[in-house]
Amino acid sequence: MSEKKQRTEENINSKDFMIGTLIGGIVGASVALLFAPKSGKELRQDINTGAQQVRERADEWKDVAYEKGTEFQERFYETKEQLQDKVNELKDQALNEGEDVAQDIADAIEEATEELERQEANELYERSQQG
Repeated sequence: MSEKKQRTEENINSKDFMIGTLIGGIVGASVALLFAPKSGKELRQDINTGAQQVRERADEWKDVAYEKGTEFQERFYETKEQLQDKVNELKDQALNEGEDVAQDIADAIEEATEELERQEANELYERSQQG
């Protein structure tokens, strides 16, 4: 599994865990409050306290999510820069190799031209010797 895919799955798992914890906390607190044998006033007070705790926990998770988002953004830009550098490097390498190939082709053409000139000179010499 690629490192990028593994990090993406870890981020998704972390996100799912945070959401599940938050929802589980809300449901658990609500059920505990509703089934506790208390008077209406005590129940309302407990619900308010529970709601306050949920708000605090949600604020904590919001801060964690913001930090993770910032880290993800930084990693994204670092990876983008690394990829851009690699693309530029490969592009330069391809251009250099292209120049090398072009030089090889030019050398081959020059050698072929010289060989044809030699053969032509040999044919002219042989004709001059025969005639």
